Amino acid sequence: MAKDKVIALTATGERAASTLSGYPMLFVALLGVLMDGYGVARLPAGDSVIESVALIIVGTILFVLVIPGFYMLQPNQAVAITLFGDYRGTDRVTGLRWTWPWMGKKKVSVRANNFISDRIKVNDLRGNPIEMAAQIMWRVVDSAQALFDVDDYKQFVRVQVEAAIRTIGSRYPYDDFEHLEITLRGNHDEVGAELRTELQARLAVAGITIDECGFTHLAYATEIAGAMLRRQQAQAVVAARKTLVEGAVGMVEMALEQLSAKNVVELDDERRAAMVSNLMVVLCGERDTQPVVNTGTLYQ
Repeated sequence: MAKDKVIALTATGERAASTLSGYPMLFVALLGVLMDGYGVARLPAGDSVIESVALIIVGTILFVLVIPGFYMLQPNQAVAITLFGDYRGTDRVTGLRWTWPWMGKKKVSVRANNFISDRIKVNDLRGNPIEMAAQIMWRVVDSAQALFDVDDYKQFVRVQVEAAIRTIGSRYPYDDFEHLEITLRGNHDEVGAELRTELQARLAVAGITIDECGFTHLAYATEIAGAMLRRQQAQAVVAARKTLVEGAVGMVEMALEQLSAKNVVELDDERRAAMVSNLMVVLCGERDTQPVVNTGTLYQ
């Protein structure tokens, strides 16, 4: 920032470098060695000393000029070429390559990398501390951005992955038993896709793309794990009871309707209430019911 004005980052974009195959230049280097050998061999004869010295000088210059320019590229590797600090392009052609010896050469791998983050503690949307870890598969797609727009792109990936995990973890609750919200535990695909989008936006400045990502660890923090487990168990019991009662009410309603429709028995309000009570006990009870035979009437 200069005079309250933000100085923007000078973005770099990858472009093809002007380099040569190394095999013809290997022949030139060999030619320089032969010239040196031939010139040295002619010196003891005393004939044409000036020509011999000239051959030695030219051969040495060729050898010294050519040899530093060689470099090797394997598949899915790239070399950024610079000239006195100025970016001149990137070479992605595999094999033995050559460029001028005063050109700077910096290799960068464009292969896929797999990174598993450390377990970090995050507060979810409801403030509950949870532990999260993620697996990220990333690769460099723009070598110029990776080398010149960030200081250390590998460390940059590690820091941004942790920041993205914290952002996504605080955006959603860990769990929602009523299934009304998107949760970290119940919606892995949606949350994983959002994590990838978040990471892609953060790493675009470094010329890095995300091929795959997902959570490898997701759990409540140790200090509240026991309490949250009891809470989940209580919520599960309440939900099960709710489902059981709803089903029992429907069955009782159906039984009373069919009894009345088929004129099996005439029930007044008190007998209807007693039947409803008995049916609810039978349907909602956790233990097997024991039948009781009534030899009298409902009113005695």
